[in-house]
Parts: sequence; structure tokens; C-alpha cells
Amino acid sequence: MENWDVRRVTPEDAGRMRALRLEMLADSPLAFLETLAQAAARPHESYRQRIRQSSEGFETAQFIADPGGPLVGHAGGIVLPDEPHCTVIFAVYLTPAYRGGKILGQLIEAVADWSAAAGRDELMLEVVCGNGRAVRAYEKLGFADTGVRLRHPTIPALTELQMRRRA
Repeated sequence: MENWDVRRVTPEDAGRMRALRLEMLADSPLAFLETLAQAAARPHESYRQRIRQSSEGFETAQFIADPGGPLVGHAGGIVLPDEPHCTVIFAVYLTPAYRGGKILGQLIEAVADWSAAAGRDELMLEVVCGNGRAVRAYEKLGFADTGVRLRHPTIPALTELQMRRRA
């Protein structure tokens, strides 16, 4: 049943985005760059400001899956400073009950469309090595492992693999 809209965030989404962010960090703590405690301590106005910045323009954007109640999915995009033709996809998350369906593809395509409209023709993302489910899901969406391996930015014992595709 497809009872959600995938769209760019608006400032009015700040409260529901904060709730989704806390869910993301509780459910998948290795996948994101801040801890649940850090996010919970951040003032609501900080969420509102971040959402406001991501709601327009071509430097950064956040897209959500909105069924009309709690948000069930998120994917963001930001220009890669060293590669201005490339958008980095970040903070991809689906509420567990919505995994394995169409939402992931819809969120990634929303980022891809935004990236293409900004004149960027490539997408890049990073996945923690060993997260085979995520790798397979991204491969189905056209991403390929580049062979590049990077140290996880906050947990040095972990390694991430880089994946890319055309926007």
C-alpha cells in the first residue's frame, strides 16, 4: 500500500524530523555521524534551522517519506566540495516496517532529480562494510562499489565502502 508522499522537507516538518532523527540514531547508531545523546541534547531550534536550510536551494536538501503522521523515511543530499559535479547522499533511513519496499528508491530518485536540476550528474554514498543488505539495496538502484574504502568518520574500527552512480 503506497500511502506516503516523498517530498523535500519544509520548515513545518522540524518536529517530525527531530522525532525521525532520534529514531534513526536509536535504530542504526553505526550509520550516522552523531550519537542519540548528542541529537537528543540539541535544541529544537537547531533542528528547525537545519530543516530551513535544507528546504530550498541546491547546496543541501533533505527528502522525506510522509504518510501524514510520523515520518517513515529520509535521504539527504549535499554537494561534494572537492567534486562539484557530485552529490553525496547522506542519512538514508527507513522505519523498519517500511524497509524492502519502494520508499528507498523514491527517496534516492528525489535526491537524484534535485542533483540533476543543480547540474550535478553523479551520486555518491558510503556504507559501513558488512552491511550487505544496504549494499544490495543500493546495487538494485544502480549504485556500484568503487573499490574505495574509507575509515568510518566517528568509529575508527569500522570501514566504509564507497558506491557511485549517475544522477
